[in-house]
Amino acid sequence: MDPEMQNHRLVSLSELALGDADLVNGDGSSAGHTSLVCPSHSGQTLRYYCRDCETAVCSTCTDIEHRTHSTVQLQEAIHEHRQILRELLEKAYTQVDPLKEAIELVTDMAADLANRRVEAEDQISECFDTLLLTLEQRKISLLAELESTHSQKQATLARQKELLETCLANLSSSCEFTEKTLTRGSETEVLLVKKQMGDMLTQYSNMQIQRTPEENNFLEFCDSEFNLAKKCLLNLGSVQSNSAIAFETTASGEGLKQCVAGRQMVVSITTKDCRGDLVKVGHSTISAELVCVSSLAILSPQIVDHKNGSYDLLYAVNKEGIYQLSIFLYGQHIKGSPFRVKAYTEEETSSGDRPISKIPRTTGVRQRATKRTPSAKSAGSCNRHSNPIEDDLVMRVGCRGRNKGEFTNPQGICCSSTGRIVVTDSNNQCVQVFNEQGDCKLKFGIRGRSAGQLQRPTGVTIMQNGNYVIADYDNKWVSVFEPNGKFVNRLGVGKLLGPKGVAVNHDGHIIVVDNKSSCVFIFQANGKLISKFGSRGNSENQFAGPHFVAVDSKNHIVVSDFHNHCIKIFDSDGSFIMSFGSNGEGNGQFNAPTGVAVDAQDNILVADWGNSRIQVFDNNGSFLSYVNTMAEPLYGPQGLALTSDGHIIIADSGNHCCKMYKYLQ
Repeated sequence: MDPEMQNHRLVSLSELALGDADLVNGDGSSAGHTSLVCPSHSGQTLRYYCRDCETAVCSTCTDIEHRTHSTVQLQEAIHEHRQILRELLEKAYTQVDPLKEAIELVTDMAADLANRRVEAEDQISECFDTLLLTLEQRKISLLAELESTHSQKQATLARQKELLETCLANLSSSCEFTEKTLTRGSETEVLLVKKQMGDMLTQYSNMQIQRTPEENNFLEFCDSEFNLAKKCLLNLGSVQSNSAIAFETTASGEGLKQCVAGRQMVVSITTKDCRGDLVKVGHSTISAELVCVSSLAILSPQIVDHKNGSYDLLYAVNKEGIYQLSIFLYGQHIKGSPFRVKAYTEEETSSGDRPISKIPRTTGVRQRATKRTPSAKSAGSCNRHSNPIEDDLVMRVGCRGRNKGEFTNPQGICCSSTGRIVVTDSNNQCVQVFNEQGDCKLKFGIRGRSAGQLQRPTGVTIMQNGNYVIADYDNKWVSVFEPNGKFVNRLGVGKLLGPKGVAVNHDGHIIVVDNKSSCVFIFQANGKLISKFGSRGNSENQFAGPHFVAVDSKNHIVVSDFHNHCIKIFDSDGSFIMSFGSNGEGNGQFNAPTGVAVDAQDNILVADWGNSRIQVFDNNGSFLSYVNTMAEPLYGPQGLALTSDGHIIIADSGNHCCKMYKYLQ
């Protein structure tokens, strides 16, 4: 310390600002309001405050180092700082009670969890004690049955043995007596014995004796059921739990916004944990309440647990009006709850402004399809989501038309690692390439039936060298183009009848789904046919109008079986592994599936054409969730793909555009 400052007390500005009481010296005695000394100019007190440098300065400092800076009196600055700190302190104090409440809630939850553990432990002990008692009773019963059976069989053998021994004793006695008579007896005795023993010996000679036991030794314990019981006991009971949290759990479906009076509505609930990850087990306690705002009548919707983390909420209202739908997970509102639902009458919802479509449609579809209105923007630009109804739309690319960036019935879609989006524009007989912002960078293709021309492009994929593989349904072949649109070669000529979906596996082989012949072809990159599998039908190895194909991390082939309403999975050689799905509108059901894609976790995404929605499944075919498309509904979706940044992009053929949605992997 500077010798000239040894008799000074150094304090911080914040200490001076906060301290209304006198400062104290090192020995604890009161020092009063000690003057602060400038460390740069000896003897100068700090009377000013530089706002630019946020430090106390002396008058000399204001003339030299801080002459161009904004300065105020130190006491004024201290007063301002005191006010600011007091305000910040008051705001900080407002968090104390919420934090205490949160701590209390967490403490209560931990205590309740501990109580539930004790309850479950007692229940487990009680169940197994009862089971042990039942087993002991069964053991006693079996031992008693064993003893009874053994005694009966032993009694039979004992009676037989006693009879045989009596016969043997009589026979031995008679034979011995006769033998003695013959050996030692007189002639008179022999005559007498003959008369006395002759008949008896004759009877013994002709006696029919049961020489084999009249009872068997079969007596054993059958443990076949016990082996089964042993296996059952190994899995007897279960500890059910999940990490579903209300503030991350979401609901989707048309029934969250509106409904038709008298018609059952379905809302899909997807449970998630605190990190926002999908919960893949069921048994969560979900409840719901639907209240009519005008009459305050309360309805209790039905909850269906699909045992995979997803749930269906079913409800129907009797009359039109405004309702409040509250959905609870473990007694807490889920994200977005309560929801405001407007109920209409049947007449209001069938006003005729809904599009007429050839797409098969059934009532109660969760994510209803609508065509774009004529006033929707065009020019091939991407329209960022501005709909007040929340969904996962990121952008829309294109509209109906024949110009660059416009579509007429887009079919296939794929994405490159560089961010390019490649779309087959089927009725415009061309291929268009877009960047990540939705700007059309390339359009190529000439209508025709010669090599290098396109007649009805459908599926599209990208080879390992970056070339585009285009399935041409009407030309009955697959064409390969360079990224600049230059034709390279074609394959499958004379073999294919109506190619639809295409994919490239990890070996670089090109997989082609032939929609017309209901089979799958596997070609080398040079066009040489390796193998084919499948035929028309509805068995495991058959298809009915298959559409698109994808490949997972195990090189398995995932095919959408359109008219069989399912997804089928084969190994790289074409051997059947599994299938999932059935015809319907429920979770995991399809109304003619089309596009398929596989994410990094091997979850399978499926475009459900007739139901106009996208469903997500795990690699075992268990339903996980929907992609929320409520505000921008699909209309007969076709191909879909995952972008390089993890979004989903889908060819919305009925709306003549492509749509990109958020996708949480």
